[in-house]
Amino acid sequence: MKREDLFPVVHEDGSLLVVHKPADLVCHPTKGDEYSSLISRVRLYLGEASEGQMINRLDRETSGIVMIAKDQETARSLRLQWEARTVLKSYRAIVYGWPKEDAFEVNAALGKDESSAVAIKDCVRTDGHASLTRFRVIEKFERGGEPFAYLEAMPETGRKHQIRIHLQHIGHPIVGDKLYGLDEQYYLDLVYGRLSNEQRNNLLLPHHALHAHSVTLNYQEKTTTFTSHEEPWFTEFRIVTEMCE
Repeated sequence: MKREDLFPVVHEDGSLLVVHKPADLVCHPTKGDEYSSLISRVRLYLGEASEGQMINRLDRETSGIVMIAKDQETARSLRLQWEARTVLKSYRAIVYGWPKEDAFEVNAALGKDESSAVAIKDCVRTDGHASLTRFRVIEKFERGGEPFAYLEAMPETGRKHQIRIHLQHIGHPIVGDKLYGLDEQYYLDLVYGRLSNEQRNNLLLPHHALHAHSVTLNYQEKTTTFTSHEEPWFTEFRIVTEMCE
């Protein structure tokens, strides 16, 4: 794999590398292949001697913006902003159904789903960690007579799987989500390598339709926005449709 093929570069300077993480690529290695994770590809891109530090992370199937600081000072500045919740994050999602309101928020605490067979699965629970996501409907459409919505999601907190769980909680799960979508059995079958063609067809998309579209923060003493666009499999699902008002 050539250096320029490791990932699309959104921005690069002497202190910061901003990339588009492809869907179906983990951020940290789970096996030995040097191309199997984003951070290993970053090391190939920057060189083994680099001090590249990943500032934010995305789930394996979530595509979009990931920031890598090239030095300690930049890493500290960006992480402090994340911890202070001053970073504005905008995601794009395709969900089942049409939300009742064009702009709404979900304020629901999250914690471990103790009833699930999946160890990493969380859920809405009153004794969980406070979690808030704001949503905006960008467009409504139909595909094969079934309603879908294209949303902007803006998480105020940064809990694990937050957007996915909040959307499932209000009855509008993300299309293609194997864990919080149709049935968690899809996720288990994927992990054990037994996901059938029928199940893949039922999911409608090869990956869950969640994309980290933009990040806005203070960089080099000015407010800066980094943006990455959805991948073709995401946009084609939305474009080949009947649009609705």
